[in-house]
Parts: sequence; C-alpha cells; structure tokens
Amino acid sequence: HVQLVESGGGSVEAGGSLRLSCVASGYAPGYAWGRYTLGWFRQAPGKERVPVAAIYLGGGSTFSGHSVKGRFAISQDNAKNTIFLQMNSLKPEDTAMYYCAAAEGNPIATFGVRSSDFGFWGQGTQVTVS
Repeated sequence: HVQLVESGGGSVEAGGSLRLSCVASGYAPGYAWGRYTLGWFRQAPGKERVPVAAIYLGGGSTFSGHSVKGRFAISQDNAKNTIFLQMNSLKPEDTAMYYCAAAEGNPIATFGVRSSDFGFWGQGTQVTVS
C-alpha cells in the first residue's frame, strides 16, 4: 500500500514561512503515480481534521482550503515522487499537526476533498506558529 513520509514542520513566528514535503512510495498494482491525488490535512488539538490543499498528480485539479488561499501553495515533483506545501504569512491559527494523505483517482473533480476519500496517511509533522 502507499506509504507517505512528511517532513519540514517546525516552530516559526507569525508572518514566517515553512515548506512541508511528503514523499510517496508503494503504489498499488496498476496505479501509477499520476493516478493518485495527494493532499494535506491539518488537525489542531481538540478540533477535527480539515483539508488544507490537494493536487491530482495526473494534472488539472487542485484544491485550497478557504483559510489558506493566497498564503499556501501545493506543488508536485514527479521525478522525486514528492509533493510540497509552501506556507507563507503563517498565523497562530495555522498551528496544527499536518498530515499528508493519498487517494486513488481524482476526488477533487467529483466529491471535493474529504478525509474519508483518502485511504493512506502519513504520521504527520507538527507546525507551531507563535
């Protein structure tokens, strides 16, 4: 099954930037890199997990959460099987555990981005903004 490893979290002052990375491996038989959607979700203490951004690796579909539009950007590096989340103008309310997740196919184009559509999850990386 798909394995996801996140990195790049840390502590930063408000207004600063961080770049998260997620390396994917172990695709299902018959499912190439381009047939997955990878996304970032975040969960703050005592709150539910919410989608932040997602990208269909085959091209043509991206998603950004309302609270991060204009500040966060998701991108992909096909050669490295990696996606990134560039986070700028960070705010204290961005503090959370950030998880990388993978879904087969392109739920962005059909159902939107829901955590229930993503069957593979990384361990998470903590982002703290003070």
